[in-house]
Amino acid sequence: MSTSGMVGASVGTGRQIGELATAAPDGSGPDGARVLTWSGPGGWRARPPTLVARVVSDWAHCDDGFTFVELMIALVVMAILLAIAIPTFLGTTATADSRSAQSNLNTALTDAKAQFENHGQTYFVNGVQDSVAMSGLLTDAQLSLAFHAGALGNSTTTGSSASQSKLSVAVSADGNGIVIAAYSAPGNCYYIVDNEGGLSTAAASVSPYSGAAPVTTSVTTPPAGSIALPSASGMSFVEVKGDVTADHCNAFQPMTSGSPITARYLKSGFPF
Repeated sequence: MSTSGMVGASVGTGRQIGELATAAPDGSGPDGARVLTWSGPGGWRARPPTLVARVVSDWAHCDDGFTFVELMIALVVMAILLAIAIPTFLGTTATADSRSAQSNLNTALTDAKAQFENHGQTYFVNGVQDSVAMSGLLTDAQLSLAFHAGALGNSTTTGSSASQSKLSVAVSADGNGIVIAAYSAPGNCYYIVDNEGGLSTAAASVSPYSGAAPVTTSVTTPPAGSIALPSASGMSFVEVKGDVTADHCNAFQPMTSGSPITARYLKSGFPF
């Protein structure tokens, strides 16, 4: 085949096409392209013909991206993983919030008992039933927590517990008892009740011990309305489970929204 017949000859895989060209004295090809030196049958010439390598883009034959079926399979797999992971995550978060609320109540009770001793074996402050003053003393002792007197109202902006770190406080009418409440999302309210030496009959007949539905050591479903916290001597740990209305978590006037909410208390620690 003659030199001129080499024009268009294929080089490599088919994406490089050789063309005959004349090399410049410095060895470069046309337009500065890379030059492949070529020797014909007659040997080297003074200006030998060369093959110029050029790359031809052919994207039409490339496998690019994902098919619709592949994308759908990936989405289905992600949906399954999320369906498994999200409930587990939410359950773990709810348990952590409940543990935090219970821990804060135990801490608050320790500080309240210190006040009980400081005021002469009573939860009265300066000789009177003053939940507002007691709340202030507890806040001063635990700056990471906020305490509010439950008697100020059944609202999270006034006297109810809005979260595990915002607690509601009530002092009994005779100064022998204190109730502290903490709300835990997504709907549990915990009360810690400390009746030192027992309540008087008069104190046990008013809030927070006089609600319509008594809380017992058995799991019950109290009707919507007020509940009566334990008036027995010593400490009681109360759990009201499933009430998403945080306003009801109030130490002075505890309430529930009714079924399917459950309530009970234990003497040894919070129910789990």
